[in-house]
Amino acid sequence: MAAALAAALCATLAGCSSTGGKRAEERAAAGVAAGGKSVVNTPRWTFAMVTHSGDGDTFWDIVQQGAEQAAAKDNVKFLYSHHDEAQQQAQLVRSAIDKKVDGLIVTLAKPDAMKDVVARAVKAGIPVITVNSGSAESKKFGAITHVGQDETIAGQAVGEELNKRGRKKALCVLHEQGNVGHEQRCDGARETFDGTMKNLYVEGTNMPEVQSSIEARLQSDPGIDTVVTLGAPFAATAVKAKEQAGSKAEIDTFDLNAKVAQSLEAGDLGFAVDQQPYLQGYEAVDLLWLNRYNADVLGGGRPVLTGPQIITEKDASALREYTKRGTR
Repeated sequence: MAAALAAALCATLAGCSSTGGKRAEERAAAGVAAGGKSVVNTPRWTFAMVTHSGDGDTFWDIVQQGAEQAAAKDNVKFLYSHHDEAQQQAQLVRSAIDKKVDGLIVTLAKPDAMKDVVARAVKAGIPVITVNSGSAESKKFGAITHVGQDETIAGQAVGEELNKRGRKKALCVLHEQGNVGHEQRCDGARETFDGTMKNLYVEGTNMPEVQSSIEARLQSDPGIDTVVTLGAPFAATAVKAKEQAGSKAEIDTFDLNAKVAQSLEAGDLGFAVDQQPYLQGYEAVDLLWLNRYNADVLGGGRPVLTGPQIITEKDASALREYTKRGTR
C-alpha cells in the first residue's frame, strides 16, 4: 500500500524517476494509464462530479478530461453530470448522495442553491471538494478544500494587464446572470484598472443575441477600446461583433482552448486568462483519493489555486500542442 501511495503521489507531482510515477502520468495523459489499468491497488471507490456547465461548453470538457484521467490512474469509478440551472444541479448532487458515492466534487457558481445539498453530503460522511467556483463559500459549507482560481485575484490581474496595454475604457461581458464568480471577475478588474469598466449582461445560451448586444454597445460608444469576455466560446463572438461594429477595440478573454490559442497567434485576441481547467479536474479527483486513502488535506484551509495565468500571443504557440489534445 505504501508503494501505491508513492506511485500516486509521484504521478500528482510529476517528479519521479523514469520508471516511476512520471511514466505512469504520461501513460494516463495518453489514456492508457499503466497499460490501461490503475497504478494503485486501493479499493474501487466511486467519485461523482456535478458542475454548473451548460451543454457544449468546451471549458468543462477539459475539466472532465482531467478528472477522468486522474480517475483511471487512481482506480476510481468516475461519474460526471451537469446542469446550468442551479436547482437541477442540486438535484443531481442529491442523486449522487443517494448512490452513496465515496467522494463528491461540486461547483458553487450559485452557492445559495447548493448550500443545503452540500451540507447533506457532509452529514452523510461523503468528503466534498469544491472546484472552479465558490472558493469563498467552500470552507463554510464543509468542503475539505477548493481547487480553482480566486476570481477576484484573476480579475485584478486583468485590470493590471489592461493598464500595461494603455487601455482606458472597457466592457466586461457577463454571460450567466447570478454566477457570483463572474461578478467577482469584473469587480476585481475594476479594482485595479485605471480606466473605466462597465458590465454588459447577455444571455449566454443565445450566441446571436450575445453578438448583437456587444455590437450595439460598441456602435453606441466608440470610446470603448477593450471588450473582456468571461469564457472562451464568447471571445470569437466578440471578435465578430467588433468587426460588424467597425470597432478597433481589443478583445480579451478568460479561459483558454484551441480556438483561443489560434486567435491569440493570429492577433485577433490580446490576451487570455488561463485557470487550467484540466488541472482543476485532475487535482480534485487526486485530492479526494488522497483523502480517502490517507486522510490528506491540501491547502491548509485555503484554496488550491490553479490560476490566473496571463497568456499572450508569445505564449500561445508553446501551448498549441496541449490545446489541440484538449488538456489546456
